[in-house]
Amino acid sequence: MTKFEAMQSWTEWKLVPVSSIQGRLQSVRPLREEEHEQYELTKDQATGEHYVHYSYMHRNIGAIGTSGQDEIFHQLLPVSSDDVLGILFGEQPYTYPEHWRTSFLRNGPEGEYVWFDPSYVEEEQQYEAVGRTIVDELARFKEQGDLSEEALQRLLDRLLPGDDKK
Repeated sequence: MTKFEAMQSWTEWKLVPVSSIQGRLQSVRPLREEEHEQYELTKDQATGEHYVHYSYMHRNIGAIGTSGQDEIFHQLLPVSSDDVLGILFGEQPYTYPEHWRTSFLRNGPEGEYVWFDPSYVEEEQQYEAVGRTIVDELARFKEQGDLSEEALQRLLDRLLPGDDKK
């Protein structure tokens, strides 16, 4: 690691070696600890940036292709100074996954952390809702039994509101 990399924010990196995280990340305060997961507020000593560190244990119970050993996964959510204060005073929620809406670091099997963008999950949910709406409208259309051109146009108008390509 170069001297420049040692001072650079991880937000500028595509992959962050575990050695960099181990060398720079310092615990500020434990937030919550349960049997299989824990949260703590951490700080990058090189940049002063704060992260919520979430770790959880995954139990491999007879899973195919595993040694049967438990695995511990780590994720780091960057948080602003205002968020740090809110978390410390118990006013800012921080639990995963419901409050992790921005990109965060998560460890992988290759000994590096990678950035993960959870925004696709929200988009995926929106697409699923549109799909359910289409299925419901088609079922209603079939039940009504009216297969005329006018009935089909009404169906399309419901499915494609604001589409003025008539």
